[in-house]
Amino acid sequence: MPLVTSKELLLKAQKGGYAIGAFNVENMEMVQAVVEAAQELQSPVILQTTPATASYADFDYFYANVKTAAKKASVPVVLHLDHGSSFDVAMKAFRAGYTSVMIDGSHGSFEDNIAVSKAVVNACHPAGIPVEAELGKVGGKEDDVVAADNNPYTDPEEARTFAEQSGVDSLAVAIGTAHGVYKGTPKLDVERLSEIRSVVSIPLVLHGTSGVPDDTVKECIRRGICKVNYATDLRMAFTRGITQVFKEKPDTFDPKIYGGKGREEVKKCVISRIMVCGSNGKA
Repeated sequence: MPLVTSKELLLKAQKGGYAIGAFNVENMEMVQAVVEAAQELQSPVILQTTPATASYADFDYFYANVKTAAKKASVPVVLHLDHGSSFDVAMKAFRAGYTSVMIDGSHGSFEDNIAVSKAVVNACHPAGIPVEAELGKVGGKEDDVVAADNNPYTDPEEARTFAEQSGVDSLAVAIGTAHGVYKGTPKLDVERLSEIRSVVSIPLVLHGTSGVPDDTVKECIRRGICKVNYATDLRMAFTRGITQVFKEKPDTFDPKIYGGKGREEVKKCVISRIMVCGSNGKA
């Protein structure tokens, strides 16, 4: 089926008490794996790329890949820009055909974050494309940006004001998650999440979820998270598949063999994450 936007899917998830898995893809095999997993579980799904991924192979390449995979599927598929680093980057994804756009102004001031988010909203909404923003600073490193340690958590009252003034369709909140590989078990401020949910009506998004215990993710969903992002888990799964091939058959030279094994491992990973999100059977 054709690519769809994320807006109605997230609102439906919010109402139904589950979340949509959003999976960062880096190549064709990962695109195939994510859509195959969603198809098998009859789950709506969001595929996303960061600006760094788009600099490896531009937005048009990923749009063509995901559009082709979606066309062969019978479940709703969204193509989302993850962590759009500027208005210009967000517009490049928008013009390429992405059906959902994130603008991440969280590294600037509160006022500047509202301003750039509102600018992207004003550009995207007339075409029916929803916009995600971030408030607070999710830890770790996303692309080439390392989050600052000062005031990292999302303030509930600021979140309410931000949602009202920016006009965004969903909001990524910082409650203790981090991008990349965790050194220990992350401890999330789920009470803060409930406070944010009580004053913000739009769907809430959890970033940096790779490595967060499944029970904790489920608790966050119960407290209002409607979109759950996974990136590092998929990268590790793909690498694990390739490594296994070369460990067993070091003379392998056909990319289809080791790429196929990477795809297989990513699919297993995505299936497990969709089950955690509870979106299986919701297509």
